[in-house]
Amino acid sequence: MLRISGVDIPEQKKVAYALRYIHGVGPKVAVEVLTRANIDQQKRARDLTSEEVNRIQAVLENYTIEGDLKRKVADDIDRLKRIRSYRGLRHMAGLPARGQRTRTNSRSVRGNKRTTIGSMTKEMAAKLEEAKNKKS
Repeated sequence: MLRISGVDIPEQKKVAYALRYIHGVGPKVAVEVLTRANIDQQKRARDLTSEEVNRIQAVLENYTIEGDLKRKVADDIDRLKRIRSYRGLRHMAGLPARGQRTRTNSRSVRGNKRTTIGSMTKEMAAKLEEAKNKKS
């Protein structure tokens, strides 16, 4: 496996797509990096020479990627929480912070714990009633 900026790059993919496995490198940045490093975008990652890999790494040093980017995002969220802004409060409460609705959806942020139970059959209602009577 090829390693660029501490990330394993898939060798079977074209370089423009393989670079996207690095956190912070999207389609636009990948093409920009390859243009600055004078590397053909259609080339496969396994066909890169060590000199070309070094040129890619040199260009990527100018971008905020991987750990630095994750740290910056976490610091920004911590700052929002510290100053108790609306977005910071939403992050603290574990709710969507970008204006999405919460009456329905938002299961990924709120968690899947609030699911609808649905209707009961007559037998289930009778068992539930019996259980309540036994407790009393």
